[in-house]
Amino acid sequence: MTPRMNIFQAAPEGSKAMVAVEAAIGKSGIEHSLLELVRLRASQMNGCSYCIYMHVADAIKNGESNMRLHMLDGWRESSLFTDRERAALNWTESLTRIAKTHAPDADYALLQSQFNETEIAYLTLLVGAINLWNRVQIGLRAAHPVETPAAVAA
Repeated sequence: MTPRMNIFQAAPEGSKAMVAVEAAIGKSGIEHSLLELVRLRASQMNGCSYCIYMHVADAIKNGESNMRLHMLDGWRESSLFTDRERAALNWTESLTRIAKTHAPDADYALLQSQFNETEIAYLTLLVGAINLWNRVQIGLRAAHPVETPAAVAA
C-alpha cells in the first residue's frame, strides 16, 4: 500500500493541535495502560493497522502483557481485564459505533460506576481523538513500519 500523504507535513498546524489534545489526555491522571487499551481497541474496531502497530508497541514498551493484548478483542469474555478497564472498553466500543449505539444511558452509567466526571470527559476525548486518528491514517494510507522476523532475516 502506498501512502497518499503525510498529514504531519501537509497540515502541520492541525497535526500539532491533535498532538496537543493527546498531551492533555496524557496528563489527565488516567493510567497510561488504560489509555493504550482504549486506543488499541478503537483501532482494532476501525481496522487501522498504523495505529494498531503504534499502540501495541507503546503498550509493550510500557509493560503491558502480550496475552492481554492478544485477548483485547475478546475482553468481554476474558478475566484478564478489571472492572474499570471493562467500563472504559465498553464506552470505547459504544462511541466508536456511535451511529448504531447512540451512546446509551446504560453504557454511561457503567462508566460512572468506575470513573469520576473529569476522567469521563478525558476518556470521551480520547475515544474521539483515536477515532479521528484512525480515519486520518486509514484515509491517507499511512504505512506502519515493517519488521523482518529474525528467522527470515538470517
